This record gives sequence, C-alpha cells and structure tokens, in this order.
Amino acid sequence: MSSQIHAQALQEIAALLRQSRRTLFITGAGVSADSGLPTYRGIGGLYEDDLTEEGIPIEEALSGAMLRRRPEITWKYLAQIERNCRAAGPNAAHHALARLERELPYVMVLTQNVDGLHRAAGSSNVVEIHGDVHRLECSACGCREQVESLVGRSLPPQCPACGGAMRPEVVLFGEMLPEEALNQFMDALEEGFDLVFSIGTTSVFPYIAQPVVQAIQAGIPTVEINPGRTQLSRHVDYQLPLGAASALSALLTYCNLEP
Repeated sequence: MSSQIHAQALQEIAALLRQSRRTLFITGAGVSADSGLPTYRGIGGLYEDDLTEEGIPIEEALSGAMLRRRPEITWKYLAQIERNCRAAGPNAAHHALARLERELPYVMVLTQNVDGLHRAAGSSNVVEIHGDVHRLECSACGCREQVESLVGRSLPPQCPACGGAMRPEVVLFGEMLPEEALNQFMDALEEGFDLVFSIGTTSVFPYIAQPVVQAIQAGIPTVEINPGRTQLSRHVDYQLPLGAASALSALLTYCNLEP
C-alpha cells in the first residue's frame, strides 16, 4: 500500500474517530513491539524454538497444570517474561491510546498483553484479559501483592503474609479467563461500540476476534493495524499494514491532537 493510500485511509479513520462516541481498541503483542518486547505466541513467547530447555512446548511450561505440578518450571519462564516487561516502557502507541481516551467520549482498551504498559502510559479504562505479570496472589491465603520486580525473590515467590506459594495473576494455558475482567468487557460490549480497532494481534483467540466479527456483521466500522495479515484482514473496512506506534501517532496528527 502506497503512502498516498495510507494517508487517505488515515484521514478517513481520523474522521471516524472524531465522530465516535464509544471506541474499542483491541491490542496484542504488536503494540508493545516498539517498547522492545518481541511479539510472541500466547502469553509466553520470546522463543523461536518449538521446545524449551526442558524439552517441552512453551505452552506446556506456561500452563496451569505445570504450575500445579512443577511450579519451578512455570516460574522460570514467567520470570523471563517479567524481566523483559520490567526493562520496557510505554511507547508512542500506548501514549496515543491514552491521549485518545482523554480526548474522546468513551474509549476502552481490551488487551491480551500482560506487561502493564497501557496503564503505565495513562490509560485507565483497560481490560487486561490475560492479567498482569506484576500482580501476584497467594494460592494459600489469597493475599495479593503488586510487584515492580522479581529480582531477589525466591521462585515461586513466597507470600509475605503466610509464607505460601504465590502465583501470577495471569491466565496460563488451559485456564479460564478472569471473571471480573470478562464481565467488565461483556458489559461494555452489550452497551455497544461504534468504532472497533484491532491492533498488533493475530486474532487467533475467539474472544479477541469475535468483537471485530460482530462489528463487521453489524456494519460498524472496523480497523486493523498490523504489518502482517490475519484472518480478519480481508473483512475489515480498513487494513493498515503498519506498526502500531507509527499508525497511532499518525492518527493523532490527523485528529489534530498532540501526543
């Protein structure tokens, strides 16, 4: 797609944004790519090989079953994810979404990311459907703890209240989505949106793709921002083959907004 076509699409999308009363942004790992976090499969990623050092798929290492059976394996890879997230900060994409939330009547961000960067950038209406790797909960007494770093902590971390094993408040493979976050999103979805974005996600999870599909079926404008193509690409109204930071920064400009 030429830069001229990009510009035309961005102008049209900016016009839709300025008119929108309720806007949904669905975000995936591509939004955090410019923060130095690699895109990844599920919540685990950072791996090019199919198997971990233990000779098992990363999805198995980062599963609820493995956490119960051999928590040291799960925590080994959770600590790698946390270390990468800790070294990163919000990028222009995160800041643009926070700016749009402040400017538009209603903005919700539904994110698959566990890095906490949307909130760090200033977004407040965020549904972290896979949780946040910096939040811990005790499996024994339910004590909850927000941590900035796992440096110096035993793995699994010990509960400061009872000494029990802590688990991360993230959705591991084979686990249910968090009820509170899911209900928050379903309530907003029931009220409806008049503009839906899918940004930096391959949309492989049905609960990530479905809001876009529903919008398409209802004739609600849809936008996909992703350098690669996905199962949704040929169905959305606008498909921008751009990185999240560059596309959202350009949208701010077309909306006459400062970052």
